[in-house]
Amino acid sequence: MNVMYIGKTSPLELTNGKIYEVLSIERGWYRIVDESGEDYLFPPDVFKVIEY
Repeated sequence: MNVMYIGKTSPLELTNGKIYEVLSIERGWYRIVDESGEDYLFPPDVFKVIEY
């Protein structure tokens, strides 16, 4: 599943308007590789689903 980040841009985390691939969904949160190159869990309310 791909999602677009719709929150505030943070250089070491996520970029507003950028599309990210969801690696997994864990306890309702999305596991995504951020700008640091590491994968972390993020709340789904800061993303818009682009495709399943």
